[in-house]
Amino acid sequence: MSFVSEFKEFAMKGNVVDLAVGVIIGAAFGKIVDSVVKDLILPIVGRIFGGLDFSNYFIRLGELPANYTGPQTYEALTKAGVPLFAYGNFITVAVNFIILAFIIFMMVKQINRLKKSQPAPAPAPVETPEDVVLLREIRDSLRR
Repeated sequence: MSFVSEFKEFAMKGNVVDLAVGVIIGAAFGKIVDSVVKDLILPIVGRIFGGLDFSNYFIRLGELPANYTGPQTYEALTKAGVPLFAYGNFITVAVNFIILAFIIFMMVKQINRLKKSQPAPAPAPVETPEDVVLLREIRDSLRR
């Protein structure tokens, strides 16, 4: 089998195609969840806690460049090349993960519920082996 035909057979297997579709949809879904967290949830949380903005929570690990006159925000300092310990960004990513994990959990839970609602096929009757039948008859006759 040539390399090209072997690769074609591998790439056309159902599992590989399903995985590729799942990764693409997962990436797009991740962007949606990121937007929901960053643009909808964190501003509400920030408003509740008095203007809290997680994106600007960081610790500067290096000195500012000598000619830097810009704002002291995460984005501006990152562009200026200042090393930052950005724990606020980590909080945002952690919230994204929790929301995404919860949504996936709910989806899997619904799929499992739909699978359970389908009636299971009745099990085929199992024949009892002849030696077991004979042993049962002996047991029953001894009890009398």
